[in-house]
Order: sequence, then structure tokens, then C-alpha cells
Amino acid sequence: MERPPLIEAKDIYVGYKTYRGIMKVLNGVSFHINEGEKIGFIGEAGGGKTTLMKTILRILPPNATNVRGKVIYRGKLDLMSVSEKEMKRIRRRGLSMIFQDPTSALNPVFKVGEQLMDIIKYSRLEEGIKLSKKELREEALKLLEEVKLPDPQRVFDSYPFQLSGGMRQRVVIAMALVSARELLIADEPTTNLDVTIQDQILRLINEIVERRRLSVILISHALGAVRKMTNRTYVLYAGDIVETASSDELFSNPLHPYTRALIEAAPKLTGEGIGKGIPGRIPDYVNPPSGCRFHPRCEYATERCRKEKPPLVEVRKGHWVACWLYVKR
Repeated sequence: MERPPLIEAKDIYVGYKTYRGIMKVLNGVSFHINEGEKIGFIGEAGGGKTTLMKTILRILPPNATNVRGKVIYRGKLDLMSVSEKEMKRIRRRGLSMIFQDPTSALNPVFKVGEQLMDIIKYSRLEEGIKLSKKELREEALKLLEEVKLPDPQRVFDSYPFQLSGGMRQRVVIAMALVSARELLIADEPTTNLDVTIQDQILRLINEIVERRRLSVILISHALGAVRKMTNRTYVLYAGDIVETASSDELFSNPLHPYTRALIEAAPKLTGEGIGKGIPGRIPDYVNPPSGCRFHPRCEYATERCRKEKPPLVEVRKGHWVACWLYVKR
């Protein structure tokens, strides 16, 4: 019997209350990730990727509104409707997230070791295990070693501001590993880091995921890393999934006009000059475009694109596109 997906999101809608009105960010997003699978999400900044991940973990900010849809966990529980107590238990025992900015993820007034031991303490209590201070310290140091921090003891006794950006990001990864038994979400884990450090962090995440046999969702603007590290990739534009396929297929044969433009816009390292760029910008979510949200920027847009949202259709096995160019009339 085929196992259900680890996580299956169905028709997720999310808005945000602002002084200008309701921002309609996620526009009916559906996706799934299987046990042990690695998937990627790509798209411009502001496209809704982080909002989608926070929806899955139920950690949206207080101004989130009109949140609806289903997030089915292991084919049984809808994470959108379980109690907050149950959701905390699930997060502590299986699901974790590495956030974009390690500085905001760490408390500046507590040492790294204190913060890490607190996370371990409450995670293990959730499992009915009470650890002594010595055991908590040993486990924290092991995690700092696992993320390849030089001199873990010094890092343990340091405040976040005493560490470099790359070291802080490794500490955040260590914290995420406390509860990442099933799924690790890496949301732009290399933001604001030097290029060489970015590569080290992505390699580290990949090594840990392989060793622990975790499922992973990688959100990154480093398209080459997404192609290399993931099995499947989703393209999210302005709150809509516009294309999904195996990572090799999607990057070698992009079909949606937005996906093609996104890949062409990536910086070239072969001496061919800078990327082409995409005209226009992400739409205003308070008054988003009707129909296909990409139509104001699309050279192929027709009247139908302006009026009707295209369905996600399977163009070839495992390759899905939401574009009227590929819908049979």
C-alpha cells in the first residue's frame, strides 16, 4: 500500500491586514512532500514562499487573516484544525524551520549554550524525557559539533553578537535539528552571507539531511543549489504555483513564461554577462490582478489570461504548468 505524503497542503489561502486593506498573498496553493523527499521552492522575493511555510507550521504573525485550506500530516491530521497544544507537540517532535535571518532567530541577551539547552530541554520533556543539566550541555555540544562549528565549547559560551554571520547560521541550524526528526524547512538559509560561506552552509544542510534521512523543503534564490539538492521543484509567483516538475526536468525544460524568465534572469558565471531580468514587479497584493497574476508582465498574455486563472495541468508525466498556453481548448 502506497504511503500518504508526509505533508499535503490543499488550497491554502492567506491574507494580511494592513493600513491599506487586506493583502491577498496566498491564492489557493497546493503541494505535497513525501517522506524522505527533498523539494525546492523558487520565485522572486515577496512571492509568498515564507508565508506558505509559516502556514504549514502555524506560526503566522498576528495580522494574518482569511487563512483557510488544509495541511494534511501523514494522511491523517489536518494541521490547520488541531489544537495549539497538539501543534506544538508536532513541531517539537518532527517539524522544524531554519529562518532567513539568524540574528532575529537568536536572543541577543542569552549565550548560545543557554538557548540551545532550553530548546533541547522542552523538546525532550515533550517526549517524557527529563535530562540533567550535564546531559543537556553534552547534547548541545554534540549539535554544535554536528554543524561543524570550530571550538564548540567557545561557541557554547558566546553571545550571538560575538559570532560571525556564518557561525550564527550554523547555530540556528543546530537549534532546528533538535526537533527536525521528519521535516526540515530551510528558508533562504544563506541570506546576507558571503558567497563562499553560502556554499558551505548549503553543503552542510545537504549532508545533515542525507545523514538523518530527513525530508527537506529548500527555499532559495540559488537556483543551481535547488537543482542539485532537490528531487522536485515548485515555482511560486505572487501566491500561485505556476509550475512544478522534477528538478532536472524543470531547469532543463521550463515551460511557464515566468519560470523561463526566472531562470534567464539568474546571474551567469560563464562570461556571458548578467541575467536578462524580468520586466515589471510582483503585483500589489491589496489589489492583485484578475486571472493569471503574471499576465501584466507576460509577453504572451491574452484576454483570457486577464480574466481567468489558469488551472494546473499535467503537460507530460510529472510536469505540471498553470498557463493557458498549455490548456487544451
